Amino acid sequence: MDDMTLIQQSQRHHLVVRELGEEIDLEIGPGEDDPSFGNGALIGAPMRESSAEEHGESKQMGMVSQIRNDSQDMSKNQQVKRKKKVVKRWREEWADTYKWAYVDVKEGTPRIFCSVCREYGRKHRRNPYGNEGSRNMQMSALEEHNNSLLHKEALRLQMASKDKIVVDKPIYVKVAMSKTAGSILEATLKRDPHEVEFIQAVQEAVQALERVIAKNSRYVNIMERLLEPERMIIFRVSWVDDRGETHVNRGFRVQFNQSMGPCRGGIRFHPSMNLSIAKFLGFEQTLKNALSPYKLGGAAGGSDFDPKGKSDNEIMRFCQSFMSEMYRYLGPDKDLPSEEMGVGTREMGYLFGQYRRLAGHFQGSFTGPRIFWSGSSLRPEATGYGLVFFAQIMLADMNKELKGLRCVVSGSGKIAMHVLEKLIAYGALPISVSDSRGYLVDEDGFDYMKISFLRDIKAQQRSLRDYSKTYARSKYYDEAKPWSERCDVAFACASHNEIDQSDAINLVNSGCRILVEGSNMPCTPEAVQIFRKASVLIAPAMAAGAGGVVAGELELNHECSLMHWSPEDFESKLQEAMKQTYQRAIKAATDFGYQKESPEALVHGAVISAFLTIAQAMTDQGSI
Repeated sequence: MDDMTLIQQSQRHHLVVRELGEEIDLEIGPGEDDPSFGNGALIGAPMRESSAEEHGESKQMGMVSQIRNDSQDMSKNQQVKRKKKVVKRWREEWADTYKWAYVDVKEGTPRIFCSVCREYGRKHRRNPYGNEGSRNMQMSALEEHNNSLLHKEALRLQMASKDKIVVDKPIYVKVAMSKTAGSILEATLKRDPHEVEFIQAVQEAVQALERVIAKNSRYVNIMERLLEPERMIIFRVSWVDDRGETHVNRGFRVQFNQSMGPCRGGIRFHPSMNLSIAKFLGFEQTLKNALSPYKLGGAAGGSDFDPKGKSDNEIMRFCQSFMSEMYRYLGPDKDLPSEEMGVGTREMGYLFGQYRRLAGHFQGSFTGPRIFWSGSSLRPEATGYGLVFFAQIMLADMNKELKGLRCVVSGSGKIAMHVLEKLIAYGALPISVSDSRGYLVDEDGFDYMKISFLRDIKAQQRSLRDYSKTYARSKYYDEAKPWSERCDVAFACASHNEIDQSDAINLVNSGCRILVEGSNMPCTPEAVQIFRKASVLIAPAMAAGAGGVVAGELELNHECSLMHWSPEDFESKLQEAMKQTYQRAIKAATDFGYQKESPEALVHGAVISAFLTIAQAMTDQGSI
């Protein structure tokens, strides 16, 4: 079983541990042969939603106690449930015989389960050979389980970590990696066990850095410091809708690391937003900024507010309330936010207006604003264009080009639309876009007129299905993703973890040779493994998505110099920055023994280059 499946399962797996010698109360029913057995309580414990079937093969230890049996004949009272409360102290010499047991809830009732068979009943909750029995009998019961291959696997997983289990916390099994690298992930799991997205991002980074850490052990401490954000801000956002009703949302800003300079990072408005996602985005942004030609700190944030279906006035009132708390942590030398999912030029305008009013100055405008009051002329296009530039650089390194290649694109936001534009400019054939309800495919490919029509559909908040009413050769598929469409290059521009294992298999079978990550962490770990085995090259978002970072810095330079970048100048600078980013990632990969043609080269090289840059700055600045 792979490590992320264990992580996901262990999120639902709550184990209870008691110290040796502690007294516990057990309520004992007559056994599984009694019809009433399934409805009775065995042990007094808090109710949980998880079930035994969800537990799989993850590391499991549990609470169990030796109990005594009622010697009366059970057949006399077959229909009557009998309980007996027993208090028993644990004996240290018996502790090891109970490692195969754990406590969980079955149909609303806490039970003592066998961690191998995942069943409860007489032989699983007590010695099957007698009432209390001797130590030898208890060991015989354990040996009976040891003959099971499943139990041997459970024991192997138990030995994967020597940590003491924290009471009432989910348990994660660390990935198979070196002891030194594994200790970094282990420490993160202890500190933030419920932050699945952040843990996934950390796991990918640690795997990429394994050779770096093996070469120099001092990087372990630096990585552990890097993984703890410098500042995490969580606050309440109250706002009033058009009917006069008050609503409350939660706001986040994680200023992850400022050793390279002031923070830059997006603001996301989406119902799924939480602290784990804010930390994962901030961590990815920190590495992305360090990899870019402009050395900056990293941050991310947003709110679980959903702008869909809200009026302009409601969005304005929410943005003003959000910024009323956030403004004190922002500034040209502190932190400048940028657009992210759910936040466009309208939202950024409202946010900046409130910031300007509260801060009392115009300095350091937010990145991504409208041209007529601030910012460069190509800021909204920068990330999407940068993805295509990066793909073209990869292909040019293989003596190939985008012209004539069939491309699938996910998402239909500003990044996806600008990817379509630039693909057309390079002579490629983009055939798909998607939304949260399905995807649209046009076998004739999109052109500029069709893209304009798609933008009108999105602006009017209509379904992509309406496109197929105008263009007969197109088709919209409900509850599906575009990854089964035949393609040469794929651009993932929707959301994190949008490509799972089955999607990866579909992409490989569809002929995809290059995957360009437009969204942060779009692939699950299982999908990444499929791509590596199939030798599909991955352009990581950390490197390919650096266009937004470049544009943000050019905006600030534009403000300081009072110059206007022409579209040609802007694209030229953007292409040069993407080329430098590509070369930096490849060089770092080859320096640590990765072949340039390897599917791991770009992914690992990007992380290595970014980390070494940050590590040097953190070392120079001391322990702060």
